[in-house]
Amino acid sequence: MKKVYKRSKLFLGLMALGAVVFSSCGSTQNAVYFANVDTARFTQVIKADYKEPLIQTDDILTISVQSLGQDAFAAPGAVAAGAGGAVASGGTAVSGFLVNKAGNVELPMLGIVKLAGFTTSQAIEVIRTKATQFYKDPTVQVRFANYKITVLGEVIKPATYTVPSEKVTVLDAISMAGDLTVYGKRDNIMLMRDNGDKKDIVRLNLNSTNLISSPYFYLKQNDVLYVEPTKAKSAANNAPRTRLITIGIAAATLIVTILTKF
Repeated sequence: MKKVYKRSKLFLGLMALGAVVFSSCGSTQNAVYFANVDTARFTQVIKADYKEPLIQTDDILTISVQSLGQDAFAAPGAVAAGAGGAVASGGTAVSGFLVNKAGNVELPMLGIVKLAGFTTSQAIEVIRTKATQFYKDPTVQVRFANYKITVLGEVIKPATYTVPSEKVTVLDAISMAGDLTVYGKRDNIMLMRDNGDKKDIVRLNLNSTNLISSPYFYLKQNDVLYVEPTKAKSAANNAPRTRLITIGIAAATLIVTILTKF
């Protein structure tokens, strides 16, 4: 009988130890960015080509046309409103022009201008060409007013971010979101991107320097990044149940220990 108790004690003891280890340990595998970089020597990676984003329907643009230091869209004391509803007066840049479903914006004095499909650099030249009919040596500025990137999942601050610059990378977006949590799966980041009436979905690996050379390293407006949770997150969510199991096994081990002494 004592041999049976001793075997039971050993078995339950091993189970308790396994439960404790399972509940307290999380995997650190794939937790380091660019883990494939050789730390013993200099590494150089070819960076992806940056392509300016194209203006799309429903984009909102900040557009300013100035001539001789004055805002061409709003003479001093006058008020001008963009198609998006923003208002400017007395030398302030006019903003908030909505690109309609036809790909056009309607500008004061200049009328309807098609901008969809152009980069902001190309849009500047299109507007400048039209503005020279009314103004001498006009200065034109065009910027995105709603260049948005969304970061979801296992990051510190999941949210939709309005980016002040068109040149934004995957790392920039993750930085704005406060970095990944300890439960974020760094080798399988999902990127979703609008492509006409379709949605492109690709997987990115933050552990590899191949990311820097990827055509998806630079983000576009309305891109969505989703960081999946690791298995450790599921284990952490089940931690209370695991602790109860551990306590139960420990109690059973204690009972067996007591019985073997009598």
